[in-house]
Amino acid sequence: MTRSPNPVLDAVLTRRSAARLTEPAPGAADLERLVQAAATAPDHGRLRPWRLVAVGGEERARLGDALAEAADTPEQARHAAAKPLRAPLLLTIVHRPVPDHPKVPEWEQLVATTGMVTTLSLLLHSHGFASIWRTGPAVQAPLVRKHLGVDGDEQLLGWLYVGTRIASDVAARRPPDTPARITWHTAGI
Repeated sequence: MTRSPNPVLDAVLTRRSAARLTEPAPGAADLERLVQAAATAPDHGRLRPWRLVAVGGEERARLGDALAEAADTPEQARHAAAKPLRAPLLLTIVHRPVPDHPKVPEWEQLVATTGMVTTLSLLLHSHGFASIWRTGPAVQAPLVRKHLGVDGDEQLLGWLYVGTRIASDVAARRPPDTPARITWHTAGI
């Protein structure tokens, strides 16, 4: 794909989820700066209905222990315990809607949360990092929610695994057929 003179467009067109991640991940100061920028994603009412729990270092293994405890079988437990070790940094995505808001329904608040995470993923990519958003049944597990401090009125939306892409993991993909998904209701365009 040819590079355009627009770095934002380049970031959007070249970002890919990265299943295999290694060091480095952004440090605290860089991450805070990127999250601050991501927080400018569309958010009707500027409610910021989200929070992130950063899990790095040895805390990843402790999260793995909580995931293993929540698993149904010993084999699933072994697999679950290793999951947080697949990236140097995991950002736990917690959606915290403002209930019964007079102007912003909860579905719109969820859209704001996902918009922030998508923007963060693009910002990470544009700064040389890679990420992948992972979910699964563990987001509902009481042990996992308790370990991460997710309250009953909050929704655990999964984890943004963050690090540096392993060079051999870069795969090309065809652009989607977007013209077929656009219906025009205007004249003269």
